[in-house]
Amino acid sequence: MVALASILGELPGAVTQGALAGDVDGVTYRSAEVTPGALFVAIPGKWRDGHDFIPEALARGAVAIIGERPAPVDLPDGRVYARVADARLALGLAAAAYCGHPTRRIMVVGVTGTDGKTTTTNLVEALLAGAGRRTGMMSTVDFKIGERRWDNASRFTTLEAPEVQTLLADMANAGVECAVVETTSSGLALHRVTGVDYDVAVVTNITHEHLEVHGTLENYRRAKAMLVEAVDPKGEKPLDFPVARVCVLNADDSSYEYLRPYCRAPIVTYGIENPAADVCASDLDLRADGSRFTVRFPDDAIVEIRTPLVARFNVANCLAALAVGHAQGLDGHAMAQTLAAAHGVRGRMERVDAGQPFTVVVDYAHTADSLEKVLGVLRPLTTGRLIAVFGSAGDRDRTKRPLMGEVAARLADFAVITDEDPREEDAAAILREIAVGAERAGARGGTDFIEVVDRRAGIAAAFARAKPGDTVLLAGKGHEQNIIIGKEKVPWDDQRVARELLGASAAS
Repeated sequence: MVALASILGELPGAVTQGALAGDVDGVTYRSAEVTPGALFVAIPGKWRDGHDFIPEALARGAVAIIGERPAPVDLPDGRVYARVADARLALGLAAAAYCGHPTRRIMVVGVTGTDGKTTTTNLVEALLAGAGRRTGMMSTVDFKIGERRWDNASRFTTLEAPEVQTLLADMANAGVECAVVETTSSGLALHRVTGVDYDVAVVTNITHEHLEVHGTLENYRRAKAMLVEAVDPKGEKPLDFPVARVCVLNADDSSYEYLRPYCRAPIVTYGIENPAADVCASDLDLRADGSRFTVRFPDDAIVEIRTPLVARFNVANCLAALAVGHAQGLDGHAMAQTLAAAHGVRGRMERVDAGQPFTVVVDYAHTADSLEKVLGVLRPLTTGRLIAVFGSAGDRDRTKRPLMGEVAARLADFAVITDEDPREEDAAAILREIAVGAERAGARGGTDFIEVVDRRAGIAAAFARAKPGDTVLLAGKGHEQNIIIGKEKVPWDDQRVARELLGASAAS
């Protein structure tokens, strides 16, 4: 229970109606979750407006309502209404206050970027845990509190503010010292992480993605910049170890120059192509079974790194994590030992071996840039044809669809354009938009690519064409455990489906 007055007192410009006496037992934006004593925040949404559910929230026993509209004329006696300019901002602040501001008690590393967020988040967590810190983690794939780890089945990387703050409070109460939080542009722009006191911000890269949320690339970049802005160089926490508040940026990425002015904390850079980067890799030896490279740190220490993670982009992810560790005083050679044992994230460049005479790789690549990188990695490792199976999500950024088709036409020998998450869009229409990009790049339907509505049928079509020495990339789903068709989440797992189809093929 938390005093209502203390929560509402943290909302800038709130205009209240009703007595502020009493306590709050829960903060939610879902009217169906309201229990007696809860605080309900009415969020204007894309499909539904939370203000329409205020009567239900009151009937369920909400003691206070936060909204952007004027107070209801029939507000019951003993209830409180607070009017704010931004209900999402208020939800973030209220959730943090209700949970006791847990990130004021633990070190928090935020990781954002179009690609590489999940892998980098896991690597940072591994380095901190390897240094003896008790860690927690929130990522697209899973959650971790101390020794307990479980799947993130929500299909959201960044949960809504009450869930974020509750998880962080659970971490703090469990004795976690360092939390690594994968943080999306949507989570930043929609205030899902408002109230999180970040100590370190990491930005992997910024490419074309999520314009369905942000509208323009500029808005998308600006949302990413909110993470580095959030790091206050003067912040302090009651911890038993020193914390360096820094912004870690990729000196090789075009986002670097854009983000620099938004950083209030000192900047630590990493890179492969830019020798002036603070943490710089050289002598790259990229193999099918892992990567080897040399790292130079700002103190001129030289460390040899060997990791089972493959591809140049994973070298960059390792550098980002090493930059975080070095800034926090971790020993370079000890970090090298941790990276040597660090395995990839589920659904990222994951091989599926059912005894078939060709290679099958599952990866989460769902943007033109990430698809290009993965195909670029697989090309020199493939002695035969490179076959790409991919799609693009419905009700999401449409502008990337032809770009992905163009990438596949350039870098794959054959492509099966199929469902990813069609949602409420016409599945065939999505595939056609992707195919237009492939055709513009010179690919011919039926010869260089096919369009297959139904992902299982699409994967089967790719396997039917694959010969010894070929590589089949199943892109876009990665770790995900369902596929969204209409409004329904249908159970789905690329790895499982691939094994089923390969097993059926072997038995026939």
